Amino acid sequence: MRIFVSTGEVSGDLQGGLLVQALYQEAQKQGISLIIEGLGGEKMRSSGANIIADTTAIGSVGLLESLPFIIPTLKIQQKAKQYLHTNLPDIIVLIDYLGPNLAIASSLKEKYPHIPIIWYISPQFWVWTPRQQDLKQLLKVTDKLLAIFPEEAKFYQEKGLSSVYVGHPLLDRIKTAPTRENSREKLGIKEAEKMIVLLPASRQQELKYLLPVMLESAQKIQEKFPLVKFYLPISLPKYREKIEDLISQYKVKINLFEGETLEILAGSDLAITKSGTVNLELGLLKIPQIVIYKVNPITIWIARKILRFSISFMSPVNLVSMKEIVPELLQEKATAENIFNLSQDLLFNLDRTNKLKLDYEEMIKILDNEVDSVSENVARKILEINNSFQRKN
Repeated sequence: MRIFVSTGEVSGDLQGGLLVQALYQEAQKQGISLIIEGLGGEKMRSSGANIIADTTAIGSVGLLESLPFIIPTLKIQQKAKQYLHTNLPDIIVLIDYLGPNLAIASSLKEKYPHIPIIWYISPQFWVWTPRQQDLKQLLKVTDKLLAIFPEEAKFYQEKGLSSVYVGHPLLDRIKTAPTRENSREKLGIKEAEKMIVLLPASRQQELKYLLPVMLESAQKIQEKFPLVKFYLPISLPKYREKIEDLISQYKVKINLFEGETLEILAGSDLAITKSGTVNLELGLLKIPQIVIYKVNPITIWIARKILRFSISFMSPVNLVSMKEIVPELLQEKATAENIFNLSQDLLFNLDRTNKLKLDYEEMIKILDNEVDSVSENVARKILEINNSFQRKN
C-alpha cells in the first residue's frame, strides 16, 4: 500500500511524524506492506517517510508576509502533482497546510476520484470565517475529515462532510515528556529558581515580529528578578544565527537549546510563546503561558478594516473550551510592559496559577476521547477508509 502524506511548517511535520510512525506500526500489526511518501520535514523523514520536498521552512501568516514564499510554494506544489500523477498512491492524507494541500487534492480528485482523500488536522475554518471558495473546494475534494477538536468535527458535520473526532495527537506526545524534576535536574535548575521559556518562532516572520518584544520583556524581567533563567529552543537550525544576532542587541542572558523541546518545557515555570501547537503542549503539561502574536501593521490593518477579520481566540488552549484560559496579546497589545506585568502575576500569584491549572484540567477532559493512543486510532481509521474504498471500487 502506498500512502502520500502532505503537510507544511514545523508543527505539521511534528504531527506528520507521529502519524507516519503510527501508520507503520498499525500496518505491521495487520500484515500490510506499506510505503509512505510525502511533503514534510525531518520528523516525518526520521519516522520512515520518503520526503519529496521539505516544507518546514515554507510558511507564513498574513498577506505581505506570504509574498516571499509564493514561488517556492508553487514549485513544490507542481513537483508534488507531477510525482503523484506518475506514482499514484492508494490514499492521500492532508495535514493542515491549506493552500498547497487544496491545490494538490483538487488536481488528484479531478483525474482519480477513486483515490480516497482524508483531511487530518484541517484548516481552522471552524474558528474564523473562511473564503467560501476555499471551504466549498475542501468539502468537494475531501472524502473523510478526521478532526482533532470536538468543535471542528461538529462544524464539518453541519456542512455535510463525513467527519469524526479522533482526539488530539499531542495527548500521545505528552506521555513521552520528562517529569518537572527530571527536566530541571538535567538543566541544572534548582527548585527555588524560576525558569522561563521563550518560544518565538517556527516561521521566519515570527523572528522579526515576536522575538524582539520577547527579548525586551526578558530584559525587564531579569532586571527586577536577576535569578530568573531564560531558555529559547531553536525550532530550525537555520534560525540560530538570526536569533543570536537579535539576542546580542539586548542585555539579557538567554540559554539557546537544540533538541527535543519537551525536555525544557516540562521543567519551566512560565512560557512566553507565539500562538500555535506549542500552546497545547504547554497546556497539557499545565505550564503557565502568555500567548502573543504580531504581523506586519499593514497586514493587520487590511485584515481588520477591509476583510473584517476577527476571531474569538487565537490560542488552541482557549479554542478547546472557547474561553480565555491563558492570556492572549494580539498585535498592539503585545508589548514588553504587558508581558512583564502578566509574567509577574503568573510567576508569583499562587491563586492565579491554581486557577489556571484547574482550567487546564477542564481543557484536557474535553480533549480526552478515551483511547490509549490517538495516533494509533487515526492510523486504524485511515487503513479502514482505504479498505472501504477498495470494496466500493
